[in-house]
Amino acid sequence: MTVEKPLSLVEDYQALRHDAGVIDLPRDFIRVSGAQALEYLQGQLSQELEKLSVGDSALSLILEPQGKVSAFVRVSRAGEDELVLDFDAGSGDAVLARLQRFKLRTKADIEVLEDWHCVSVRGPRADAAVAGHAGTGLRAAFPWPGLEGIDLLGPDVMAPEGVRRCGPAAYEALRIETGLPVMGAELDERTIPEESGVVEATVSFTKGCFTGQELVARIDSRGGNVPRRLRGVVQAGAGGAPAYADGPFMVGAAVMVEGAEVGRLTSVAVSPELGPVALAYVKRGHEVPFRAELGSEDRAVEVRALPLIGAS
Repeated sequence: MTVEKPLSLVEDYQALRHDAGVIDLPRDFIRVSGAQALEYLQGQLSQELEKLSVGDSALSLILEPQGKVSAFVRVSRAGEDELVLDFDAGSGDAVLARLQRFKLRTKADIEVLEDWHCVSVRGPRADAAVAGHAGTGLRAAFPWPGLEGIDLLGPDVMAPEGVRRCGPAAYEALRIETGLPVMGAELDERTIPEESGVVEATVSFTKGCFTGQELVARIDSRGGNVPRRLRGVVQAGAGGAPAYADGPFMVGAAVMVEGAEVGRLTSVAVSPELGPVALAYVKRGHEVPFRAELGSEDRAVEVRALPLIGAS
């Protein structure tokens, strides 16, 4: 199968990586408000929240008591006693149930914001693109390296004028290149945070206790050793002109080394820079980069450290 490189994909990708582009990202939203809202979330989230000023935001994790991932969220301080969590769409009910489970006798209200949505302005010129923008809503920074930007959150937010509106294919390629995991693909209730590469961006080791802290702290004290790690996968020989002739990879394909499975693809896309790209959890003991094959596709690939392309 031959896959053409759509012009729109290239232009969208260039905007998101080198300029600024608008993406409508499906996100779920929960508001926690009340006299003890900040105190409650400080004990539930992995990030230091007390240092957030009104208008600030930060990436964080909500963990189960055993330390596994319940949700990968961004928390924004919308007011002195009001915080908004946003996260990958489809996990709103689970996050709501998890937060309510430990809220006994706490003066805080937790509610799903069903009419909110997210207009993302991503790219190195995102700040300039939203400067002076009159669209109403909450403005939240997204600090993931290589995928930085400003997200406009609320029920009535609008995209700034003059910024290219990009499709999901380009965003997905960039997400995979930068190694940003998402719930349901790279993150679920079985995931140890250190495996996914999110700890540095989401965990404070100097704050007080929070639910699930013990496992995260223990792994950190042991040098971050975990059974597997999230890696990037490209077609063997990628570099220079990307190879499109074999088409995209397939989610679930086994990564094989000398006939033994060492991982499986969790997300796939086609990158204008690298051709077919993917994310995969790879077992410990395989130092990157290394050559492998996709078992079900009989394709030679190279497994690399993330990000696949350095932040621009």
